[in-house]
Amino acid sequence: MKILGVEQIISVSAVGSLREDLPPMDFLIPDQFFDRTRGRKATFFGEGVVAHIAFDKPTCPRLSKLLAGACDRVGVKAHNGGTYVCMEGPAFSTLAESHTYRQLRFDVIGMTNLTEAKLAREAELCYATFAMITDYDCWHPEHDSVTVDMIIGYLNKNAENAQRAIREAVRALGDERSCGCGSAAAHAILTDRKRIPAAARKRLAPIIGKYI
Repeated sequence: MKILGVEQIISVSAVGSLREDLPPMDFLIPDQFFDRTRGRKATFFGEGVVAHIAFDKPTCPRLSKLLAGACDRVGVKAHNGGTYVCMEGPAFSTLAESHTYRQLRFDVIGMTNLTEAKLAREAELCYATFAMITDYDCWHPEHDSVTVDMIIGYLNKNAENAQRAIREAVRALGDERSCGCGSAAAHAILTDRKRIPAAARKRLAPIIGKYI
C-alpha cells in the first residue's frame, strides 16, 4: 500500500463485545489497543535498523473522528473511543480470559487490528478502524444461546452498514493530513545512518527512504 501511494487506511473487523451496553450491530471506533498476541511479525525494522515508533495513541485521531461522523450521517450507531484487546486466535477466549478482560475494563475483543495499526504507524500511514460488534464474548450469560446463524446474520448486516459508512467516510476523506502520522518515523531511527547495511536501505526505502 505504501508503494502504491496510499496514505490513509480505513480498517473493518468483526469483534466481540465485553460490555453489556455495546450490543451486536453497534460499531466501536477504538482509540486504544491491548496486545495479547504472541510471535506475530509486527515491525518493518530490525535486520540492520533499530527504530522505536511512538505508539501511545495507536490510531489516527483525525481519521477516527471522520469515521464517527460518517456513521452518524448514515444512521449507524457508533461509539467513538474505547479499548480493543487483540488476542492470538484462532480459538476464542476461555471464560476466565473473558472475565479478566472485563475486569480490566476493555471494551471489545478481536484478532487482527493491533498488528495492522503498528505497521501502519511505522509506514507513516493514518489508520483507524470500524470494529463491528457481532456478538457478546463468552462472558455473557446468554452466550450459549447464540448460534452460528445468528452471528453470520449480524456479520452480514454489519457488512452492509460498514459499506455505507465507508462510502460516506471516503467522500469526506480529503488529501490534507493535519495529524502527525505522516512524520511518525522522523525521530524513531536510532541506528547511525552510515552504519545501515545496503540491503536494509533497499528493503526499507519505501518506509524510511526520505530519512536515510
